[in-house]
Amino acid sequence: MFEIDQFIADCRASLTERGGAALQEVVARTVADPAALFLALGEPARPRLDLLFHDTDLTVLNVIWGPHQWTLPHNHNLRAVIGMYSGREDNIFWRRLPEADLSRISAVGAKSLGRGDVTLLGRDIIHSVANPLGRLSCALHVYDGDFFAPGRSHWDPETLGEQPYDSAQVSPMFALATDPQIMAPHVLAVAR
Repeated sequence: MFEIDQFIADCRASLTERGGAALQEVVARTVADPAALFLALGEPARPRLDLLFHDTDLTVLNVIWGPHQWTLPHNHNLRAVIGMYSGREDNIFWRRLPEADLSRISAVGAKSLGRGDVTLLGRDIIHSVANPLGRLSCALHVYDGDFFAPGRSHWDPETLGEQPYDSAQVSPMFALATDPQIMAPHVLAVAR
């Protein structure tokens, strides 16, 4: 059975152990039982971000990605552990261009996460995310700090130039995906 208070306590305890590996193990144990997560967090009916915990040393989000939802490249300036418990999340990883133009980025790799997969993102990672499926995808995102602190960036989709972080630009589809007038009810089914 998933209990949020115990999960937070386990995450906090893992922050001091072996860098991100211990936190990754906590999230891996949790997403290995999707039924327990659905029972505790509820069956999602639409895309959303649920703030499960927030403090200066830890932020935990339950991310429900909408069908075909995506984000612009962005950073967090925090270490992050992503654990999928339903659906898929495709990440493209980016790096800053050489010293002559540090404000621009270039794609350098990708990783696709499916149900039960967990990955650790370092503090310097720049990534963009897409749900390639025509249904909801669900993930726990755990950050080793204050996810809402200022100082993050996103990158323009055309020029790949750096800009101050703006959540409405980073994932403009999120507002559309959460509007029940726009989304067809049959698209919002979660398959396990």
